[in-house]
Amino acid sequence: MQSRFSVCPDTPNCVSSRSRPGRNHIDPIDYTGTLESARLRLLEVITDFSRARVVREESAYLHVIFTSLLFRFDDDAEFEFDDDAKLIHLKSASRTGYFDFGVNRRRLETIREKFNQLSGPMT
Repeated sequence: MQSRFSVCPDTPNCVSSRSRPGRNHIDPIDYTGTLESARLRLLEVITDFSRARVVREESAYLHVIFTSLLFRFDDDAEFEFDDDAKLIHLKSASRTGYFDFGVNRRRLETIREKFNQLSGPMT
């Protein structure tokens, strides 16, 4: 599957499941059921975040901007669904600065955790 993600720069403020193993790598999210069910579940998780706005929504792709509370920095998060492999590929990167103090990684891990905790059958 051809990815829409650009490659993470060699900086600590970007993580991607499409990156090679190392500091920029994060595991994708596994899902069961249909792509549509997984996409709706992910949207439910994202809308629970304050200061998150979906700026692009397609059947197998989401682009979300998360804005920090204090300094109003924007981070771009992308979610790409691979329905054949039943994976959601992830990428999150800060628009400004060099260090993000792990914010992008922690946010995506929180999204993974909440996605997996949502109850209800995936069909």
